[in-house]
Amino acid sequence: MKVFKTIKDLVDRLLVFLSLSALLAMIVIILYQVFSRQILKSTPSWAEELSLLLFVWVSLLGIAYGFRKKLHIGVGFLVGIFPEKLQNLCDLFAKVLVLFFGGVLTFYGWKFTMLMNNSTMAGTGLPSSVLYAALPVTGVYILLYGIELLFVKGMHQEYNDEIDTEAMEEAIEEGRG
Repeated sequence: MKVFKTIKDLVDRLLVFLSLSALLAMIVIILYQVFSRQILKSTPSWAEELSLLLFVWVSLLGIAYGFRKKLHIGVGFLVGIFPEKLQNLCDLFAKVLVLFFGGVLTFYGWKFTMLMNNSTMAGTGLPSSVLYAALPVTGVYILLYGIELLFVKGMHQEYNDEIDTEAMEEAIEEGRG
């Protein structure tokens, strides 16, 4: 079990590192694009396409991160009025749907990525599959986090009006780690 936890921690750190690195690169590229357009009067052809590619990766990896931290919106007011056994059944059904979604995203994302392998993006010259590879990568992360969700109660964080300073500090520490 300790080996699994170590591997999971590494996978989690990789997700956060990739997401934050892509976000930082996207910000730098957009700033450079604006600077070169306004000051140098010349826009690099690759900047917009590369920032779009990074935006897709950051967005899709953010979906997986949302499952990891149970951040996705849940409509619990209807389920909350059901008896506890039915609530647990709805919870299990939602988790199975997450696993199904992760599987579909992985399978069809991989197929589409392979299909787009022979085309290139005009601005960067990169294969289009670099853009679409975010789909199966996100699918794998969703599958991993979906499996983990099967072993915990609930799919969403409980709503709380108070600021959770511990969670904020934990997120800041993860970003540094």
